[in-house]
Amino acid sequence: MDLSGKKWAGAALLSLAFVSTVQATTLLNCSYDVSRELFSALNPLFEKQWDQAHPDDPLILRQSHGGSSRQALTILQGLRADVVTYNQVPDVQILHDKGHLIPADWQQRLPDNSSPFYSTMAFLVRKGNPKHIHQWADLTQPGVSLVFPNPKTSGNGRYTWLAALGAAEKADSNDPAKPRAFMTRFIRNVAVLDTGGRGATTTFAERGIGDVLISFESEINTIRQQYPDAGYEVIVPRTNILAEFPVTWIDKNVAEQGHTAAAKAYLNFLYSPAAQKVLTRFYYRVNNPQLMSENKARFPEVTLFRVEEQFGGWEQVMKTQFATGGEFDQLQSAGHK
Repeated sequence: MDLSGKKWAGAALLSLAFVSTVQATTLLNCSYDVSRELFSALNPLFEKQWDQAHPDDPLILRQSHGGSSRQALTILQGLRADVVTYNQVPDVQILHDKGHLIPADWQQRLPDNSSPFYSTMAFLVRKGNPKHIHQWADLTQPGVSLVFPNPKTSGNGRYTWLAALGAAEKADSNDPAKPRAFMTRFIRNVAVLDTGGRGATTTFAERGIGDVLISFESEINTIRQQYPDAGYEVIVPRTNILAEFPVTWIDKNVAEQGHTAAAKAYLNFLYSPAAQKVLTRFYYRVNNPQLMSENKARFPEVTLFRVEEQFGGWEQVMKTQFATGGEFDQLQSAGHK
């Protein structure tokens, strides 16, 4: 009696049973508010790359988005994210300082201070630029209405505040009173401080509030593309801030969940040529001279200053500018009297 067919069928059934029991590795990326579209484009590329290299270990990438400071707080409160891709250093650093979830040297583990891409701040103005907005100083003029995220809850908002302050300090470096008066006028013109960048976008584009939306250059260009009939114009001020986008794997979480290899591979993928091309397509700047040269029409020339150089570092500005009772609180109160 020939049993070869039955043996083959039995082996096939066992093989199918084995495949059906394979559990996909689910990796959670906790990210900032306006990165949804970016990672929707990047994640399938990495999933395909990983699955080809690890056919017996399929991967599913999941996303969590919100104001970066609030996102960091959710991890400290127990969200078991595997990696973070944030838009400012303090929201990663706090995972070490308050939660001991990552080591002190996390910025040295990946190239470019663990920032695979960067950006700067830009203005979105309404069709025809009726308020004649070109530089930071134009935002302090009477009758100009501003929308941007709250620096208390958003890295986007902090970069906006520091970019304006840095530009004012560079314009009047010998008179500290003038930058403070500048920032008082600046905050006086704010119509809405949303909790995150995407909320600010909704306020400006869908609710029709404000003459100027201030956000990352990447977000501003995305909005212009999403609302082609609105005739929005993009302004990138020449004097501007370097906005780093730091990333890290969460050592404690990935070790406990067995995701260390996948988490490290995912973040290293962000430095790959394929990922960097996607990043420039979404108007993020990268530390790749050739790619930046190929995309120079997308990125106006700017003179960027660093938080560390202009303000003494993030630890300093978090205390002096954004702590309770700090400069932001004081000037917001003065500006609305």
